[in-house]
Amino acid sequence: MEIQVVKIGNSKGIRLSKTLLERYNIRDKLEIIFEKGYLILKPVSKPRSGWEEAFKEMHDN
Repeated sequence: MEIQVVKIGNSKGIRLSKTLLERYNIRDKLEIIFEKGYLILKPVSKPRSGWEEAFKEMHDN
């Protein structure tokens, strides 16, 4: 897939379609990984997601 790099103020950026955002569960942040000449964009997950349920389960046992 090709996308256009656009000017945003003094910087440049990319715009992701609503379809991509929803399909890959992209919210507010992306992690950028530089690997073997490639840029990889990875959605940042909530680090404490699921903790509440896990603590309740541990407490109940």
